[in-house]
Amino acid sequence: MSSDGKKLFNILILGVSFMFIFTAFQTCGNIAQTVITNLNNTDFHGSGYTSMSIIYGVFSASNLISPSVVAIVGPQFSMVVSGIFYSLYIAVFIQPATWAFYTASVFIGIAAAVLWTAQGNCLTVNSDENTIGRNSGVFWALLQFSLFFGNLYIYFAWQGKTHISESDRRTVFIALTVISLVGTVLFFLIRKQEDTKAPGDEDSTNETLGESSSARNKMMRAVAAFKKSITLGFTKEMMLLSVTTAYTGLELTFFSGVYGTCIGAVNRFGSEEKSLIGLSGIFIGVGEILGGGIFGLLSKNSRFGRNPVVMLGILVHFVAFYLIFFNMPNDAPIAPMEGTDQVAYMIPSKEVAMLCSFLLGLGDSCFNTQLLSILGFLYSEDSAPAFAIFKFVQSICAAVAYFYSNYFLLQWQLLIMVIVGFLGTITFFTVEWEAAAALAARGSDYSSI
Repeated sequence: MSSDGKKLFNILILGVSFMFIFTAFQTCGNIAQTVITNLNNTDFHGSGYTSMSIIYGVFSASNLISPSVVAIVGPQFSMVVSGIFYSLYIAVFIQPATWAFYTASVFIGIAAAVLWTAQGNCLTVNSDENTIGRNSGVFWALLQFSLFFGNLYIYFAWQGKTHISESDRRTVFIALTVISLVGTVLFFLIRKQEDTKAPGDEDSTNETLGESSSARNKMMRAVAAFKKSITLGFTKEMMLLSVTTAYTGLELTFFSGVYGTCIGAVNRFGSEEKSLIGLSGIFIGVGEILGGGIFGLLSKNSRFGRNPVVMLGILVHFVAFYLIFFNMPNDAPIAPMEGTDQVAYMIPSKEVAMLCSFLLGLGDSCFNTQLLSILGFLYSEDSAPAFAIFKFVQSICAAVAYFYSNYFLLQWQLLIMVIVGFLGTITFFTVEWEAAAALAARGSDYSSI
């Protein structure tokens, strides 16, 4: 197999592995608060929102050290170990205990930082400036199939249910744990590239990740990766992109946790309210897959770069927020186990709710595919630190959003996303224009990025 063929193979395996792991984890996150609400009359007293806040809080802090971890053990082994911790977190729901639930939340936060830093490194070293857009789109589309399969099962398995029984819960989470482990095993199929650079390497030598077995050399790599993360974090481009990244953290929390909870709390949806959570996840996944596929395939044919895609993303999200504001009761995110009988500015419509799910997924894919692409393009020599900063900002904002989701009414959550989304779009445009000017100055074709 040619070098380009091996790189594409690695991208496909990377995407499929993440698809399996996040089929389990995102389905888990989508139904966690609903499942926990049905447990709170037992000895279990955890909160899905609080757990996710812990996860993303630890996730954000752990991104400071994740480049060093990847530098020492390599991206492949980093992803394998991280996948195991994802599986353990999901397995906690088979027989929930409050202490185990929150402890697992801490460990998966650490694992997530390492997993995504290794993913960014793997994506970058298997791409060049001509293929980074395509590979980002392919990876994102494969990853987002995770929203489709798990939620499709939830939709049919929970059809007509108003209460989630112990048997229902165990069946779902045993299956999700096995699916997560399958994705973890697939990481072993990724083939190392001869020109792979370890995070923190300063030169462009052809050392393979983990080639040196000396403890001293590995420690030097770890320290170099940490220093590079700090340095990159204060560059103009990274600070501007951090505003865009912050928005993706806020809307990630909303579509992956809060919106499904809102749908499940609307009593006017009748006996379908719980199964609609799964259907909502399917429509989010369709939007994500469509966006990732289209923007990946068309990336090489775009004469205008990334800005039009990001503009489409913010417009799609603004339409979704407007419709959600009119369709969903204001107290839906914080409704009790009995749900809410309130009505917003229209009678709650299942069709409008599912349309909004699709728009949320499509808009999210617009932002994330372009952020992955521009980071891989701007920081091809420092991919692990750059992606660690990206995940640091995204996860800390997600943690903040999960925390205030326990208290804020729907209208305030939507308003926060509108303001940050608008600012993030402007800052992304600024970085993209500067990247285009730099390319023009050295005579490269802007449409190739």
